[in-house]
Amino acid sequence: MTNTQILKRLFNEYTKKYIFQIFLAFIFTIVLAASTSSIAWLLDPAVEKLFIQKNQSLMLLIPLGIIVAFAAKGFSLYLAKALMISVGEEVRKAIQVDMMKNLIKADTETIEKKHSGKIITNLINDVNFMTNLVSVGILNLFKDSLTLLGLLIVMFYQNWKLSLIAIVMIPFASFFARFLGKRVSKLTVQAMDTAGILNTRLMEIFRNHKLIKIFQKETYETSRANNALEQLKNKGKKLAIVYARSSPIMEFLTGIMIAILIYYSGSLIMSGEIAVNNFFSFLAAMMLAYQPVRSLATLNLTINQGLAAAKRILPIIDKKHNILEDEKLNKLEVSNGTIVFEKVNFNYNSNSRSILNNINLNIHGGKMTSLVGHSGAGKSTILNLIPRFYDCTKGNIKIDDQLIKNRRLSSLRDNVSLVSQETTLFDDTILNNIKYANLNASDQEIREAARLSFSEEFIDLLPDKYNTMIGENGIRLSGGEKQRLSIARAFLKKSKIILLDEATSSLDTETEKKIQNALNYLTKDKTTLVIAHRLSTILNSYKIYVIDNGEVIGEGNHEELLKSSKAYKNFYDKQIQKN
Repeated sequence: MTNTQILKRLFNEYTKKYIFQIFLAFIFTIVLAASTSSIAWLLDPAVEKLFIQKNQSLMLLIPLGIIVAFAAKGFSLYLAKALMISVGEEVRKAIQVDMMKNLIKADTETIEKKHSGKIITNLINDVNFMTNLVSVGILNLFKDSLTLLGLLIVMFYQNWKLSLIAIVMIPFASFFARFLGKRVSKLTVQAMDTAGILNTRLMEIFRNHKLIKIFQKETYETSRANNALEQLKNKGKKLAIVYARSSPIMEFLTGIMIAILIYYSGSLIMSGEIAVNNFFSFLAAMMLAYQPVRSLATLNLTINQGLAAAKRILPIIDKKHNILEDEKLNKLEVSNGTIVFEKVNFNYNSNSRSILNNINLNIHGGKMTSLVGHSGAGKSTILNLIPRFYDCTKGNIKIDDQLIKNRRLSSLRDNVSLVSQETTLFDDTILNNIKYANLNASDQEIREAARLSFSEEFIDLLPDKYNTMIGENGIRLSGGEKQRLSIARAFLKKSKIILLDEATSSLDTETEKKIQNALNYLTKDKTTLVIAHRLSTILNSYKIYVIDNGEVIGEGNHEELLKSSKAYKNFYDKQIQKN
């Protein structure tokens, strides 16, 4: 996407709707330009009438006119800035909302490919640069262009020869600004990449703080964070230095121009071509023009930063996802809840190794089916395919003889609940964490879900009960308490298909018993697929599948597999020894 295309898109999608506010800001910049120009022009009659002719009748009028001009300049600048700040913040929100919408709807694979720290950098820092392009960039373009035009009119009115000399500075300034702009664009991209790495590092430090402490890696992590901060400092320093280069260049060009003008003005005054009052007015206009010329010269830097950020943000907004809600499809109608895998293959991308190979499963409706096998065999992947976190590479998955990829995604996920060992909770109240499964649930329904999941017994012991804040990912709760809240959510959802991913591992005996009882209530007469690590779970299963290296190497009930599957018998013997 070219720079012109990016600017057109930003206008059409984000700023066009605020054209009235932009137009008002434009009107106020006209007032600003007129008042600034009038200040320079008023020096002509001030010098001539008051200092040369000593006209007492204008002693109050001219100073009063200068006060009015400055007041108009100040108020018009404030109103123009206020309007464009408002537009900029609206645009910022719109861009961030579009990013969030697409990220929330993104495929699981898309999210897993990019670290959350880098996404946050895009969402905050890059959007700031885009906002500056839309708000500060547009305002400065209007304000400084019109002010410069007004001051040039005053300059030409006073003396066209001096004005032509002054104008020569503008193309020089533009040339240097274009050169610096390219450098700024490159450094901005590098700085944002470095900021993304730093955010990633910080998030990992906070998330893994216990691991850092137990392995005593504080010095190591401090060193890694210091390296990231050092890189960010260097990029920021280079960026600031490039910005600062514009000052000596502009000062040098201005100094040369003023020296030439004073030299030439002296000869014009001596020859009688220009009066002293005209020269003072011209000089004031030229000095006032310095700021808009300098601002316009650096405007290119703001534009290049905004465009560089847009080239990172717009691809995120435009990212097309494979697994999306399609309202044209029919809803999934679940009656019995039988799930069938037909010759299913899966790999994460075309170049990666195959995770599942020719998987055939028949998960009976209303009954519990277990998956057993060593870690990395592909059990979790099978579970992830049912709610379409991923789509299988080959083969079909059906629920009650309906291809899930040909049914509306929302209707599929409405009928599926997932209870995982790695429980995910929000930094919110217990009430809101349970209620997340059904935002319209009544307090009675929430309390019933808590009761059935055995969560109520620990919730009632907390000072704030259901209004207790549980911290980031439920850090203030034990592992068993978090799992029970996860089960409570599943109860509240009332779905017909339950997926359990090692939900009872790593717990003490008493807590495991409570959770097992809760799961028994949850899975009663429900289609349940469980990754089983507990002997009790396996023995209660209607059917068991043994998974190894992405393939089904055994199926049947417990007694059948003991006779027919060596891998299952080894697994069973280990469970007996463990118990």
